Amino acid sequence: MAQSVAVMPRRYSYPALLLLLLVLFLPFPVSAEHSDEQQTDRAATNEKGRERWFDLEIETDAYYSNVALFLALTSKPIPQLGEKKEAEIYQALLSGSLIPRFMVLEASVNPLPYAGAYIRKNHTRFYDNAEVSGSFNWVKAVTAGFQEPYAVSLFFGNVVDFDIPEKPDVKGKGYSGLLMSVGDRHIKDNVLIRDNWREFEWKVKGDRKSPERKLSWSFRLGLKLHEHPEITDILFLSMRRSRLDYKPSRSSFLDNSGFEYTFDMDRRTFSAIRHYFFIEKKWPLESRKMAPALAVGFVWESAKKYTGSLGTNRQNDEFQFILRPNIEF
Repeated sequence: MAQSVAVMPRRYSYPALLLLLLVLFLPFPVSAEHSDEQQTDRAATNEKGRERWFDLEIETDAYYSNVALFLALTSKPIPQLGEKKEAEIYQALLSGSLIPRFMVLEASVNPLPYAGAYIRKNHTRFYDNAEVSGSFNWVKAVTAGFQEPYAVSLFFGNVVDFDIPEKPDVKGKGYSGLLMSVGDRHIKDNVLIRDNWREFEWKVKGDRKSPERKLSWSFRLGLKLHEHPEITDILFLSMRRSRLDYKPSRSSFLDNSGFEYTFDMDRRTFSAIRHYFFIEKKWPLESRKMAPALAVGFVWESAKKYTGSLGTNRQNDEFQFILRPNIEF
């Protein structure tokens, strides 16, 4: 392996460098910081219930980065949950009002999956050399799991806040409601395909950070429609949970771990179209407030997912390993 890399033309080292930089540097979280004056104003907003309330947040990660604008639709203040237990958070989100009180506009991009498509298109030799066996290409394994490079989303529902005024290092939001997403590209085997897709889902999602731990979760149920006639429309169910503990109160296999499972089915026949699953382990470094992480899993896709020209080379079901390194901060 080392010998083949040594004789490779130098230009083919750039894709590997790109992947490395994305993994190492994109996970840095960037959020809209509030000055003391802004925090005071925000607290007043929550107490007095002004007619308009908004917040802008930015999050970066090697696999999913986004910028989101939160806007209140009523004069009621955003509920403050602080450091409630995880079960109490879920209960509060699920028992919220059925009338949407907030709107969230979000633009997102999936950097590494997008990079995988770029590498396959512009650095074919490097991509082909990344194939270890007939069923394992390490570039595909690192970038697998995301079916679109970017999206624009609109959310209507209820939002809760985990910020604590006297503890500025405790922050985060959770929300539940209806989410509508659109995009114009689909990723298939690290190839971008023009496809105007639409996704409608009911979602419970949240992220809470404190000096001791970081907790995030997402539960989704929805429908995804494709304008491209050779991509199957699906119904889906998805669950994700991730927890990072710098100071675990007790020993548990749930500490410093995560998982995600998504099940897609044909919206017409209800037959299985896709299983996406991974488990993740993290190794926290408390002194640096960071944690190297590694996720392993698989993607199984039915041969019925694609038809026509897109399904020409897929007579059988396809199985793809997932190998996902990352760093959490």
